[in-house]
Amino acid sequence: MASHEMEIEIAPPNASKSKSVTGNQEDEDDNVDENDDVSPVEQVRLTVSNHDNPTLPVYTFRMWFLGLFSCVVLSFLNTFFAYRTEPLVISMISVQVATLPIGRFMAKVLPETKFRIPGFGERELSLNPGPFNMKEHVLISIFANAGAGFGSGAAYAISIVDIIKAFYHRKISFLASWILVITTQVLGYGWAGILRKFVVDPAEMWWPSSLVQVSLFRAMHEKDNTRMSRGKFFLIALISSFSWYVFPGYLFPTLSSISWVCWAFPNSVTAQQIGSGMHGLGLGSFGLDWSVIASYLGSPLITPFFAIVNVFVGYFLLMYVLMPISYWGYNVYDAKTFPIFSSHLFNSQGQIYNVSGIVNDKFELDIPTYEQQGRIYLSMFFSVSYGIGFAAIISTLTHVALFNGRDIYQQIQASTKGKQDIHTRLMQKYKAIPNWWFHLMLAGSLILSLVLCIFMKDQVQMPWWGLIFAAFLALIFTLPISIITATTNVSPGLNIITEYIMGVIYPGRPIANVCFKTYGYISMSQAVSFLSDFKLGHYMKIPTRAMFVVQFIGTIIAGTVNIGVAWWLLTTIENICQDQLLPPNSPWTCPGDRVFYDASVIWGLVGPKRIFGTMGNYSALNWFFLGGALGPFLVWGLHKAFPNQKWIPLINLPVLLGATAAMPPATAVNFNCWIVFGTVFNYFIFKYRKNWWQRYNYVLSAALDAGLAFMGVLLYFTLTMEERTIDWWGTAGEHCDLASCPTAPGITADGCPAY
Repeated sequence: MASHEMEIEIAPPNASKSKSVTGNQEDEDDNVDENDDVSPVEQVRLTVSNHDNPTLPVYTFRMWFLGLFSCVVLSFLNTFFAYRTEPLVISMISVQVATLPIGRFMAKVLPETKFRIPGFGERELSLNPGPFNMKEHVLISIFANAGAGFGSGAAYAISIVDIIKAFYHRKISFLASWILVITTQVLGYGWAGILRKFVVDPAEMWWPSSLVQVSLFRAMHEKDNTRMSRGKFFLIALISSFSWYVFPGYLFPTLSSISWVCWAFPNSVTAQQIGSGMHGLGLGSFGLDWSVIASYLGSPLITPFFAIVNVFVGYFLLMYVLMPISYWGYNVYDAKTFPIFSSHLFNSQGQIYNVSGIVNDKFELDIPTYEQQGRIYLSMFFSVSYGIGFAAIISTLTHVALFNGRDIYQQIQASTKGKQDIHTRLMQKYKAIPNWWFHLMLAGSLILSLVLCIFMKDQVQMPWWGLIFAAFLALIFTLPISIITATTNVSPGLNIITEYIMGVIYPGRPIANVCFKTYGYISMSQAVSFLSDFKLGHYMKIPTRAMFVVQFIGTIIAGTVNIGVAWWLLTTIENICQDQLLPPNSPWTCPGDRVFYDASVIWGLVGPKRIFGTMGNYSALNWFFLGGALGPFLVWGLHKAFPNQKWIPLINLPVLLGATAAMPPATAVNFNCWIVFGTVFNYFIFKYRKNWWQRYNYVLSAALDAGLAFMGVLLYFTLTMEERTIDWWGTAGEHCDLASCPTAPGITADGCPAY
């Protein structure tokens, strides 16, 4: 994940109201009149069932077995793929689809014999208490969601361990790494549970992203006797995806980025800068590799078309308007001295900056050496992407205030004064979670974090007061950001704000900066994800105590697997993350960690004053803050001036700006493929083949993810670990070697022509 990336989530269009649910999902004796206290939100009325059967078992052997297994598998896969050039996040949807037939199979073959466990009283248990039900399925998916980092992949704190070991080549113990990962993942849960009554129970806090899952659960549990069932379609698509990935994943990697412009002009630096999908503007570049399509932006099949249009507009303006003008037109920031697209740090002569040379024995900035080496320079694209990140964060606040402010205010009022809707009333049948559970979890994670900062400070650099400050920032932002997410599905991130603050007040310490950022940003983000899953459980009528247990256990297991897999890869793959030392076709380039490392240098080691302040080269980028703040006013003004133009309110600047903030590490070929596939499925197929889209779209997305994941792991264990490689034209990358060449006179680079 890019260090300057703002997290934005957009829910796909809600499926139409499900026709029916399976018989075991309804309790005929306990139905509530659908006109009595119905939800005030139309989308909820159309999607969520007003019925519940409290007798359905949830703590079943099937749930524990499939849930724990799914959590471990997704944790492993998401960590494993995070280090690769095209990282892939395997989401809970894959498990959601795959575990349904497995659960039903277990319900058919497991013995129904009842038994008692000593110490548990007279209660009778069974490995097979009846048909596989929807509530079991939801809890399995919640387990899987913890394994998928709630859609973010491996735990964010893994990147701290990566940069310490692979980039700075310093030491951190496994225990300190584990504590860092677990506490940053769990800390926010403590206060999130206490905030449930404000953002989960009220009907007006409707969490649009949860409705997508509700729609999929209900659709999957309908009776399906058609010739091409969803299960059969999933299996066919999974086998196809699994079989195909052997080509871009091993036999023919050039298929991942087909940059034909480079092939047409093999000796032209400018043509390759324009045509390279990995190191240039990517004009005409595309890939036949699902890992390229779904990397960074997620699956395009589950993103609504209006969001795809916003991403396309932002991407087009950045890549094909702003970049050519800045690079070739005005040579902004001496752009031609450096590669046009790179996440590396450079000196004034266009050479890779020797970061290790400015770090002293105390793992702090050596100021005399820094002054001798000179200032740090960024590629044109990297510097602009930081400016866009500044604008994206501020525009989120302004956009939400202008377009959703009145609605949010009214919804907050309604949530405190309005009567309970049917879903909240149905949930009152289940035992509530005692607040002391959350207090204990908050106290425990805070104490463990303080142990890390006090007794292992030499490894993480962050003082105890930094932890308290970060937790305080996360706490005060959790409620407003939860409300924004629950009502608009736009979730602004705190990463840039936290690293900027810590960089100003505690400069010269790179690991302290990223730890502060992670505790401040991720504990808030985890709290919001925790509440989002609770709302899904609220809609699906899952006992709240079961939700808590599954989320907590799943997070601990996922974090442990994350750090275990990371430690294994970091200690077994030679030169991992060192793209200049790895073979040309090696997938272990760690693009997300590269940007995370650069951020630790920019914000922590050198500090924002020496980069974006008067002592640096990029102080003008601070104007992007102002542009981001004023941009939504322009859109809002146009909407008020032309109220009949329905397309104007669809201009969503946080989405438009926030999507391209993923670049780098995302590249042009990722965006090209994502936009094309998203348009095909969420415009043309959605418009002209809506029944097919509603029936198979999410299933196809899950199958493509799963097939790719299985083949990717198989290739690694059977071929990569055995160092069995093939060498031909199709394994030598995209063949755009000149795309990274500088074009300024007098600047030289290996393999590049002189100007």
